[in-house]
Amino acid sequence: MKKIAIALLLHIAPLLLMSQTIIPLYKDSIPNSKPSKDEEKSEQSNGILIISKISRPTLSIYLPSKEKANGTAVIIVPGGGYWIVAAGHEGADFAKRFTDMGIAAFVVKYRIPNIETMINPEIAPLQDAQQAIKTVREGAKEWNIDPTKIGIMGFSAGGHLASTAGTHYNKVYINNPNHVSLRPDFMLLIYPVISFTDAIGHIGSRDNLIGKNPSQQKITEYSNELQVTGDTPPTFLVHASDDNVVNPENSIVFYQALIKNRVAAEMHIYEAGGHGFGLHLKNKNEQWMDQCKYWMQNHGWIPQ
Repeated sequence: MKKIAIALLLHIAPLLLMSQTIIPLYKDSIPNSKPSKDEEKSEQSNGILIISKISRPTLSIYLPSKEKANGTAVIIVPGGGYWIVAAGHEGADFAKRFTDMGIAAFVVKYRIPNIETMINPEIAPLQDAQQAIKTVREGAKEWNIDPTKIGIMGFSAGGHLASTAGTHYNKVYINNPNHVSLRPDFMLLIYPVISFTDAIGHIGSRDNLIGKNPSQQKITEYSNELQVTGDTPPTFLVHASDDNVVNPENSIVFYQALIKNRVAAEMHIYEAGGHGFGLHLKNKNEQWMDQCKYWMQNHGWIPQ
């Protein structure tokens, strides 16, 4: 047990050092929460850092050097099927990559839906995503950020949460007395869960968020390809054809909805990569983050 604890500490320590600040997502009480004991747990699974039973959400802040900073920020939402958060390879690893690009990064450790700790579990993750956007916009001056260049990035079920934030921003689930915009300026969706339909949806994520027997109304509400409008943020999508966890049609139907609504969109579907590849595709000559960087440059979010 002692050896496992030491190994876990050695794995987490670099992530903590890289993160300049970790703050509670809510300054006061956490909305939509029941009084409960903190049972959060961090562990390694097949070399991946995962966090489970999250009921106290946080925001990890990674800032580039003043010399590199270009004013853009990305809020990162790791995946995990709405039952864990893959905080390392879909969180801290990307924060480091972004700060190297001069971009401020904010990793959200969002609540895992749980009826024992939440009044309405299905809205808790979205509340946390909205609070993260609000926090970053309100702190833009302090963190040297342009408040019109704040995007959101999500992986797998985190991609569902990010795309929910980008399509449901008019439904305000947090205290927002100053009416801060909760709309991301752009979205980066990586092998995302988009749909909750029986045909292509990731049913595990659906079960964990809205229950095993959801109504058709709830399925439609959280199938984000059906929620796209002309005001949906410009979106960059990445998926692999051989993803046997989240059907690549999730990205395809979202891309089609964006194009139908004349929203700027770019999609890259690679032949091989499986699910959860993070920064690294199987073909190491293919660097999808380079394509993401070029897309962001083309839109003026980062300099050429």
